[in-house]
Amino acid sequence: MSVDTMADRQVTIVEVAPRDGLQNEKVSLSTDQKLELVGRAVGFGARNVEVTSFVHPKKVPAMADAEDVVRGLPDVDGVTYSALVLNERGLDRALSAGVSEINAVVHCTDTFSNRNQGTDVDGGVAIWHRIARTARDAGVTANLTIAVAFGCPFEGEVSVDRLRSVLEGVMVEPPTELSLADTIGVAVPADVRERFAVAAALIPSGVALRAHFHDTRACGIGNALAAVESGVTVLDASLGGIGGCPFAPNATGNIATDDLAYALDRTGVGHGLDTDRLREAGHWLEDLFGRRLPSSVLHAGGFPEPSVVG
Repeated sequence: MSVDTMADRQVTIVEVAPRDGLQNEKVSLSTDQKLELVGRAVGFGARNVEVTSFVHPKKVPAMADAEDVVRGLPDVDGVTYSALVLNERGLDRALSAGVSEINAVVHCTDTFSNRNQGTDVDGGVAIWHRIARTARDAGVTANLTIAVAFGCPFEGEVSVDRLRSVLEGVMVEPPTELSLADTIGVAVPADVRERFAVAAALIPSGVALRAHFHDTRACGIGNALAAVESGVTVLDASLGGIGGCPFAPNATGNIATDDLAYALDRTGVGHGLDTDRLREAGHWLEDLFGRRLPSSVLHAGGFPEPSVVG
């Protein structure tokens, strides 16, 4: 699919800074600061914000206040808040807290799965089946991320056949959204096109394709555009590019929401975010962290806005 045919498409950007962005940062935010971050995301137009994860606080201390965060969320028409869960215990906590959308994870390698979830890939698939059924019975939207879908820091390259096998296993209980995650940032656009073609051939009608990229090797934005070319309609991004995976050595953050919005604008793909308020939020977060954030667009200048470029 050419760039020309991408014009006038619409995608949803899920703002993941409050969860994936914060879970691997050295700066520890208070519950009130997290809620302000969520509020600023809603303010710049995010309609889906991943706000926290219900995981063991000793494994991810930054998410220890998950219930308090959910309790303090503003009720805004048209805005959905989601949370990550890794097992039934996490799902029980999320349901008790009143979360209306959860994101579960299944990994493509046994080593990463055991480190992150305490079980192998087959065990993770079985957990997903149980989570999906329980969530749907409770009226909660259940999304699924296939982690290390392109490569693993412990087992190396993940083959397309391996990904296909995992997808076939999880599709016994189809999610509302299926995300392929480049957890350690090894993919290039050709990989993205190939693997989303596999996913598109396996998902039933009505399941949306979603993508989650890390910018470890500076290919994240190109990968996001390749994903849109491949039919992906939901993209994860993190304000300022903060974050990383606490279970992946030297993992860098998600693609920056600021950079993604710019690239989509220049490509003619709608995203619904207010880029002025997005920039304001990025500078606020940078001041809060006390350091320069990874986003490139946040510090760029001297070039016309996309709307005035011929």
